Amino acid sequence: QVQLVESGGGLVQAGGSLRLSCAASGRTFSNYGMAWFRQAPGKEREFVARISWSGGTIYAGSVKGRFTISRDNTKNTVYLQMNSLRPEDTAVYYCAAPYFDGVPPDYWGQGTQVTVSS
Repeated sequence: QVQLVESGGGLVQAGGSLRLSCAASGRTFSNYGMAWFRQAPGKEREFVARISWSGGTIYAGSVKGRFTISRDNTKNTVYLQMNSLRPEDTAVYYCAAPYFDGVPPDYWGQGTQVTVSS
């Protein structure tokens, strides 16, 4: 049973920070890319960031310079450090794996809510 479990979401004020975690179980993803997506109410799910098996990163333009994706392969976990949060960052955040650029992931987490107040 492969599971991705996100944690770390919550309510923060604009300008604040949160760190999201996604712990995978049932399969090791150390040799694969992992990614974060988000979906705001009434909007399409959008790509946020991805990290390759070797640590290379790509970010959506809207979060570049504010968010940092990282991973700890010993824990089979991917993180998303979110700084300088804005109200428009409010969304449900999902992790996904394995991630190949342009290919729908096989597995998704349940999502964690991030709400940024102004």
